[in-house]
Amino acid sequence: MGTVTAVSRVNNRSVLVFEMVGTVFIIILGSILHFTFEWSGGNPVVGAFSAVNESVWEHLKLVFWPALLFMLIEYIPLKKTANNFGLAKTVGVYLAIIIIPIIFYSYTAVTGKSIFVIDISTFVVAVIIGQISSYKLLTRKKLSKNLERISLTLLVMLGIAFVSFTFYPPQLPVFRDPITGKYGIPQ
Repeated sequence: MGTVTAVSRVNNRSVLVFEMVGTVFIIILGSILHFTFEWSGGNPVVGAFSAVNESVWEHLKLVFWPALLFMLIEYIPLKKTANNFGLAKTVGVYLAIIIIPIIFYSYTAVTGKSIFVIDISTFVVAVIIGQISSYKLLTRKKLSKNLERISLTLLVMLGIAFVSFTFYPPQLPVFRDPITGKYGIPQ
């Protein structure tokens, strides 16, 4: 029994290290993706994975794509030591991208304006909370295989939505660039 507990602690520690590294990775790459569309000269392929305007929706890509990339990086080293991988990563991503608009629309309703420092802090806090929730599920006992399948399907659907809505955004406030008043990739 003591050996199993010791092995679990080592496994949990390695999962924790991966999730901490993932937090830094997502924050750094997400910050870079804020500028890559502009740096590319407006390349539409780059735009599918970068923020193409200042809308809330486009800023959610800054969490999604780096988190997805890190998920692919950590899958092989963690597949045997972590549980619920697809579920954990999907919950972490969805939680982070839900937190951002909740905080943004809440504080801007009170202040009447966007505040850069709060926006950056919101991004960082959302990534941290997403990674913590991911860690909790990765170190929990195995859950249903159906949850894994459903989770990965939801993750793929979200990726498709990010790409599609870059080029064909619904005319809703979350997709509207507050600076230009336009939607989606600039024409």
